[in-house]
Amino acid sequence: MTEKQPAPLTVTSSPHIRSPETTSKIMWTVFVCLIPSGLVSVYVFGFGVLGIILTAVFAAVATEWACCRIQRKTPTIMDGSAVLTGLLLAYNVPPGSPLWMVFLGSFIAIAVGKAVFGGLGCNVFNPALVGRVFLMASFPVLMTRWQAPFKVDAVTAPTPLAIFKDGFSGTNVLAGTDLVQYSYRDLFLGLRGGCIGEACVLALLLGAGYLMIRKYITWHIPLSFIGTVGVFTWIFGGKGLFGGDFLLQIFSGGLILGAFYMATDYVTGPMTRQGQILFGIGCGIITGIVRLWGGYPEGVSYSILLMNAVTPLIDRFMVPRRFGEER
Repeated sequence: MTEKQPAPLTVTSSPHIRSPETTSKIMWTVFVCLIPSGLVSVYVFGFGVLGIILTAVFAAVATEWACCRIQRKTPTIMDGSAVLTGLLLAYNVPPGSPLWMVFLGSFIAIAVGKAVFGGLGCNVFNPALVGRVFLMASFPVLMTRWQAPFKVDAVTAPTPLAIFKDGFSGTNVLAGTDLVQYSYRDLFLGLRGGCIGEACVLALLLGAGYLMIRKYITWHIPLSFIGTVGVFTWIFGGKGLFGGDFLLQIFSGGLILGAFYMATDYVTGPMTRQGQILFGIGCGIITGIVRLWGGYPEGVSYSILLMNAVTPLIDRFMVPRRFGEER
């Protein structure tokens, strides 16, 4: 009897683990998960919000197509990245923003935040936040003109964070001032002033939950980000230590939108789990510092962009362990 010969080995290059998930599928899934928040904003602030969203998405797609043509690349507008960038830019502006400003913000987001770095996968900073910060620096009055909920005549009202910044405690914000009155329920359901996509925490969490179930995002950045903001503002946000209203800080502003949908960007975030936790903690500390002592009432955008710049350094020192390596 002849001995059975072993099957020949097949040697291939990496990657060895393949997945049916594609960049296009992930981008469009995130886009769909953000739709409920936009619908709530249309309900609360009126149909003008829909015009802002469509303008931002159109400008992002048009800029992406133009940049691809100028760089003589195959157009990538169908992969969903430009559409998602436009939607996130729209979600980061006030409901009463003029359409020309929204168009300009989307143009900057794609042209400066993405195309100049080489396109998708090469950008250092989150493109939508690049557009938002540009608008905030260029048009601070328009970017801080907040529309009151259910007021179609564009009546302005301060956001909860703006009231807190003016010297009111969390209790006074919830109890009400001469101008507005908010409750935890209002903050959670989006019945308050703010940017288009940040308002309804419930809608954002539903979409984020689906993304986590599909394993498109993990808990490491969002929970470390939100948890750090909560702990930091609880310790330092009151009149004395350990007296801050952390629920007000978590439910207000763009923390939920930023933590789940922008800080988790694959390109601009760290690769390792430990690095992602460190990234989230850094975002949380910077956000807390800006909110409590900075010139602006909100610091989510700035914190994510600053930590985007630190991401290469985090990846350099938090290298994944090689397969088979013993510590």
